[in-house]
Amino acid sequence: MFSAPSARVFRVNFFLDIWSVMGECCGMTKDPREILDKAPMSLIQIVIVGITCALNGIDGFDVLSISFASNGIANDWGISPAVLGIVLSMELVGMTIGSIVVGGIADALGRRYTTLTCLAIMAFGMLMTTTVENTTQMLIWRVLTGLGLGGLLATINALSAEFANRKRRHLCVSIMSIGYPIGGVVGGIIASRLLVNHPWQSIFYFGAAITALFIPIFFFVVPESVHWLIRKQPKDALKKVNSALRRMGHGAVDELPEVTLEARKKTMKDLFSPALVRMTTIVTVAYFFHIITYYFILKWVPRVVSDIMGYTASTAGNVLVCANVGGAVGGLIFGLLTLRFNPKKLTAGTIAIGALCIAFFGSIPYDNLLYVSLFAGLCGFFGNPGIVGMFALFAHVFPTHVRASGTGFCVGLGRGAGILSPIIVGFLIQSGFQLSVVTALISIGGFIGAVILLFLKMPENEVS
Repeated sequence: MFSAPSARVFRVNFFLDIWSVMGECCGMTKDPREILDKAPMSLIQIVIVGITCALNGIDGFDVLSISFASNGIANDWGISPAVLGIVLSMELVGMTIGSIVVGGIADALGRRYTTLTCLAIMAFGMLMTTTVENTTQMLIWRVLTGLGLGGLLATINALSAEFANRKRRHLCVSIMSIGYPIGGVVGGIIASRLLVNHPWQSIFYFGAAITALFIPIFFFVVPESVHWLIRKQPKDALKKVNSALRRMGHGAVDELPEVTLEARKKTMKDLFSPALVRMTTIVTVAYFFHIITYYFILKWVPRVVSDIMGYTASTAGNVLVCANVGGAVGGLIFGLLTLRFNPKKLTAGTIAIGALCIAFFGSIPYDNLLYVSLFAGLCGFFGNPGIVGMFALFAHVFPTHVRASGTGFCVGLGRGAGILSPIIVGFLIQSGFQLSVVTALISIGGFIGAVILLFLKMPENEVS
């Protein structure tokens, strides 16, 4: 039985819930962002989150495609480990530029237009990679592909957050994020089979075809973000907002919330305003150091397993697939945990444990392939959730008008760390360091990132 006070609390909460539902049905909730934040997610919203996951899978496959192809490239052109490290990093140069520049474009011109443009650039860049005959040509086309990849990642993080409701937002961003290792798994299986009977160029033909396929899918399924439309209020914004609301099962609104001209004109410079600069700095630096460590797994595992451990190129690709399976499983579990636990603490913890796993990767026995594969999976299981958690934090701490550019800035500088990571490892290996020493040194970045993240003061709720 209820006590008198608890019964009154129950009745008050019950009638408040009824009033909230009636308010939406009768048009009392005028801000469509509040409608999307509070209402259950519709089928089209779930599908859109699924599409962002698939697009991130293309990103994951393409970034890893050069790793799958690395042995064939090295054999065809006779390049050293140091030069190969530079080749492995070149799309990350484009990603760094693309994330920072294109993220700002997505906040200025819209998520939909920017995503479609990025997909077109990626498909063209991957196709042209199949025509290269030397390292210079390879560097050019990998940088171009990276421009599209960097912009895509910044944009789809904003999309997954803005098409989710408030309750499931961290989970939806996590689902988007695990597309990266899933793309690595599926792409790795296909790449390993292609390499049995085909040259390394076949990997990029496959990537170009899949990327091109998603251009019409995205065009016909995904509308412009309601959050972006309300914040920027471009021409026909009300019409576009109502069209998107109807597709998501909600009624139309008569007018849009008032947004000042000053607020509409805000740019990515606001990332460094007194209100945001501390958060921007902390999440960027934490992500940077984590990437230095984790990209050892993504970029050097195939080469390490084949050259140092003595396995075949196809076997080495399968070990990288195991790392990505672990990353996908770990990322999904992480997303579910965000429904109950603080995402900042979860992220810091998984980054630290992932760094510890990578530190010990160089000391495992080489003669047992199962053991090598399982340990690579463990590195992915804890390493990738660190990235998943950082993307959830990006969506939480950056408001709509800088959500894509904030994500892009952090990812851009983080991918700068991705440029350094394989180069550092390549020179350490070429200098004669034992693998155990290399992995111990490269793991330091993850520990630094985890500690820095503890200084982040989370806003109570995401800012619209």
